[in-house]
This record gives sequence, structure tokens and C-alpha cells, in this order.
Amino acid sequence: MEKRPQLDILLCAPRGFCAGVDRAIQIVELALKRYGAPVYVRHAIVHNKYVVEGLKQKGAVFVEELDEIPETEAPVVFSAHGVPRSVPAEAKSRNMFFLDATCPLVSKVHVEAQRHHEQGHEIVLVGHAGHPEVVGTMGQLPPGAVTLLETIEDAQAFTPKDPDNLAFVTQTTLSVDDTRGIVDALRARFPGIASPHKEDICYATTNRQEAIKAVAPKVDAMIVVGSPHSSNSQRLVEVALRAGCRTATLVDRASDIDWSRYGNISSLGVSAGASAPESLVEEVIDAFAERYDVTVETRTTAEENIAFNIPRVLRDLEAQAGR
Repeated sequence: MEKRPQLDILLCAPRGFCAGVDRAIQIVELALKRYGAPVYVRHAIVHNKYVVEGLKQKGAVFVEELDEIPETEAPVVFSAHGVPRSVPAEAKSRNMFFLDATCPLVSKVHVEAQRHHEQGHEIVLVGHAGHPEVVGTMGQLPPGAVTLLETIEDAQAFTPKDPDNLAFVTQTTLSVDDTRGIVDALRARFPGIASPHKEDICYATTNRQEAIKAVAPKVDAMIVVGSPHSSNSQRLVEVALRAGCRTATLVDRASDIDWSRYGNISSLGVSAGASAPESLVEEVIDAFAERYDVTVETRTTAEENIAFNIPRVLRDLEAQAGR
């Protein structure tokens, strides 16, 4: 039998599901248990095809907008990314029973934006155009109240109405380093700009990026398990390349691996975005183990023990499940 090449896999920790994603999936699963199918979900609950397909098989029905939902008493769940204010308003006007699975760290940004608006600040949002989280944050306030900046160049070209009356918030899933550059450019031009009480980029995004930075310079290639629609997963690939890894790719699951990119490697870093389940990480490692003689070592850069409460109406079910 042909001898397989040796491959050392460094597994990044933390990786994979964050508390906000875990909570959102739980909300859909507990709603299905309590109320039965269907449970309607507006937008992908989290940006992972595998998770969405699993929930569909259990009876979740995914829609992009509420007008796709017939008159129903079934629960409607809003995704972890958050929604504009118009969405719950429409749900109330149709007497829908809705459960909000918005990540509490995204809700914190919504509250900050509202607070700045009430204080009369002109608001800048650092984020990616079209991302559901950005659409949701901008939709907390009247049209025109928030200016979106995506790059350092945007920050340098931005012309506020009143340079002395500015505040900024950020999307929670951005690259820590990219965001720092944009914020630094804003502060250099507008030293009095009001900033968040605490960093908007969520703990999970920061921790996963730091773990990648620790591993990427030490391996021949990196794989990030995650969806191409997932902002935090895409950022992990960028962070790996910037940290000195020659090859870093994003894969939804093992079947997406382009094996031509991994011919002569002897070391591989593996991580996963905050919406990717651990089973897909294991699937990728197993796929490499079929082709290489694999050793796996976990590199841990932070411990995570954060959990968020689910809506009260589902809490007794959660308690029963935990017993």
C-alpha cells in the first residue's frame, strides 16, 4: 500500500458557532418543538447552507420578506443578523406571532445608533453594503440618518453636515484590522467623533481572527469552513492571508475542497466561521485523513463561555431540554 504523506493539522480555537448563532438556531428548534411545523423564518437564520437545510428538514420555512408568508398563527422568526424597524411593525400590523432571534450584540449596536440619533448626532456606520446586519442597523433610523462607509477611502472622502457632531458604530462581523484603519481615518479627520462605549465588533469575530493570526504563519495552507455569504468567515480568510499564509480558502464543506491546491503541504490550519457547525469541521479533517497521515493539534488563544438568553416564551422548554 502506498505510504500517505504526513500532514500536521493545527486546529484553531475558538472556531465555529458563537453564542448568537447558537441562540438563533435554538429559537427555531424550540419553536418547532413547542408549536409544530411550519415555523417561518425571515431570511437565512444564519449564513450557513447546511444549518438552513437541517432546519428545513425539521419544518422551518425560509422566506426573504414577510409578504411571502400566508395569513397564519404559526411563529415567525427574525434572523440573527437583525431587521429594520419596518419588519416588526409590519408583523404587528398583520397580527403575526414573531420571535426575534437578533444577536444581542447586534441589538446593542441598534441601541447605540438610536441613542446617538436622539442626541442629535450624525451617524456613520462602518460596514458592508447590502449585508443584512447593515440593512437592519440602518433601518433602525429614518432614511438618510446613517451614512455607510466601507473603506478608508470612504472615510477620507466623507463630508459630514456638521464635523463637530458625529458618532460612529460598526457592523459586528468585520475584520478587526480593517475596521481599525477606517476608524483611525475618521478620528484623524474628526477628533471629537463619538465612539461606542465598548467595541462593536463582537467577541467571537475578534477571537476567531486572533486564533487565525496565531496559526496562519506556521502552516503551508489554511482552510476556513464557512459559507461564502458569511461576512465573518470571509474575513477569516483575509486575516489568514494577511498573517502570512500562502494559501487560504473558504469551503462550505469537504466536498468543496479543491485538492489541487494541497498537493505538497505538510501542515494545514483549520478554522470555522461563527455560523459553521463543528460537524463540518470534522468532515474536512476526515477528508484530509483519507489522503494524508494526519496528526491534529488544537491551538487555543481564548476561552469562550458566553451564552445568551432565549425569549421567555421558549425558556421553560429550554429548561426541560437541559434536565
